[in-house]
Amino acid sequence: MTLRYHTPLSSDDQRVNSLLEPQPLAIADRVRFAELDPLQHVNNKAYIEWFETLRVRYFDLLCASYFADGLPPRLVIRNANVHYVREMVADEDYIVTARVTEFRTTSFVMEQQLWAGDLRATLTAVMVVMLPDGSGKYPIPDKLRAVFETRDGAKAV
Repeated sequence: MTLRYHTPLSSDDQRVNSLLEPQPLAIADRVRFAELDPLQHVNNKAYIEWFETLRVRYFDLLCASYFADGLPPRLVIRNANVHYVREMVADEDYIVTARVTEFRTTSFVMEQQLWAGDLRATLTAVMVVMLPDGSGKYPIPDKLRAVFETRDGAKAV
C-alpha cells in the first residue's frame, strides 16, 4: 500500500501499515534530509517536532469545536516523556499517532506513537487546558470528555 502523507489515515490504513491498534488520529510522512544528524540518524529534535505537529493537529481537528465561546483554549504541556525505541534514517516512511488516555477537569494525558514498520518512539504528555489569555485553567467541556471516553478509550481520573 502506498501511504498518503499529511492526511488522516483510516483504521484499515493503520492496520495495513503494522499498527497494532488503530488510533483516533494517525498521519504519515517521510524522513527528510534536514532531519538527520551528522551520523545520518534522525535527530531527536525531529521526533519532538513530529509529535508536536500531530498533537496540534489532533486538537484542531478533533477537539477545538467543543469549546463553545469560539476562542480556542491555550494548551500548555505540563510535562512530557519521550521513549526512543529504535533509530530512524533517511527516507523512511513513518506514521505518527495520537490519542487521549485519561483526563481530569482541566487536563488530559496524550499518548503518541511513532511507527515505521515497527514502533520507533513514544511520547506521553500531560496537557493543561488554559483560558485563551492564559489567566487560568479552562474546564474541558462535558461533551469533549465523553468523546475522549468513546473515541479514544480514555478514563476520567
